[in-house]
Amino acid sequence: METNNNIPKRRALGRGLEELFNNEILDYNRVEEKIINETTKEEIIKVKLKDLRANPYQPRKTFDKVALEELASSIKEHGVFQPIIVKKSIKGYEIIAGERRVKASLLAGLEEIPAIVKDFNDTEMMEIALLENLQRENLTAIEEAQAYKKLQETLALTQEELSKRLGKSRSHITNMLGILTLPKEIQDQVNEKLISMGHARVLSKLDDEKQQKELALKVINEGLSVRNLEELTTSKEQFTRTHQITKHQSSNEYKYLEDELCEKLGTKVKIKNKKIEITFVNNSDLNRLLEIMSLNNKN
Repeated sequence: METNNNIPKRRALGRGLEELFNNEILDYNRVEEKIINETTKEEIIKVKLKDLRANPYQPRKTFDKVALEELASSIKEHGVFQPIIVKKSIKGYEIIAGERRVKASLLAGLEEIPAIVKDFNDTEMMEIALLENLQRENLTAIEEAQAYKKLQETLALTQEELSKRLGKSRSHITNMLGILTLPKEIQDQVNEKLISMGHARVLSKLDDEKQQKELALKVINEGLSVRNLEELTTSKEQFTRTHQITKHQSSNEYKYLEDELCEKLGTKVKIKNKKIEITFVNNSDLNRLLEIMSLNNKN
C-alpha cells in the first residue's frame, strides 16, 4: 500500500471500521455486529485451536479463572455460539477478538472453534482488542488506563474527545491517565488491589516519588480511606502537588460524590435536583455497571 507522508496522523481505516470509529461513541458491539452480519455462514470456518495465537495488542494479561471455567462449562454443553474474529498470519492465525472464548474452549477440551477471517492491519487489530476489553471485560485500573492511552495515541484524540467517544467523564479519563505516571511499584499495588483507584488518583497528584511510595504503604498498613489520604496530603508545606484535587475546583456540593462514583463505575455520573444520573454506552456496558452494583439485568 502506498503511503503519503502528508496525511494527518488520524489515518484511514477500512471503510467499515472508519464508519464506526467516526460515530460519537466508540462501540465495540457495533463493530462485532457489523462484521458478523456481513459474513455469510459459508465464510465462517473451523480453525484449530493449536493454530491460534493471542492478539499482541490484547490489553488484558490475566483472565479470571472462575469466569473462564464457567464459560468452559457452557461451551461443553452448548458449544461456541459466536465465532471469534481472526487474521491470517505466517503461521496460523492471530486472534483479533474472542481470546476469552479461545481459552475457555481449550479448557472445555475442544480442538476447533468457529472463526471469521478478516484482513485488518495492526492498528485496527489494536483498536478492536482495546474496545472489546474496555466495554466487555473488567480490566484492572492500570490495564484500563493503558488502553485509554493507546486509543488516544492511535486515534490522535484529545482527552476531551476521547471521553466523548467512550461515553466516559473527562475527569475519569484524566485521572486514569494520571495513574500511569505513578512508580511501577504503586501501579502493581493497584493491580493487586492493595490500594484503590481513588488512592492512586490522590497519589498521582504529588510530585515526590518517595512520598508517593511512603503514603501508598501507609494506606496499605493503616487502612486509610481515600478521604483520609486527601486530608493528609493537603499540607502545602509537606506535599507539593502537580495539580489540585478535582473536588476543590467546583462549587457543586455533590462534586466529591460525583468524582467517587465516576471512579467506582468508570462512567459519567451527575447528581442534580436530588437525582443521580449514570451514563452507559450499550447493553453490555449496562450489564458491567449492574455487576459492579451487584444487580442483574433481567431484560
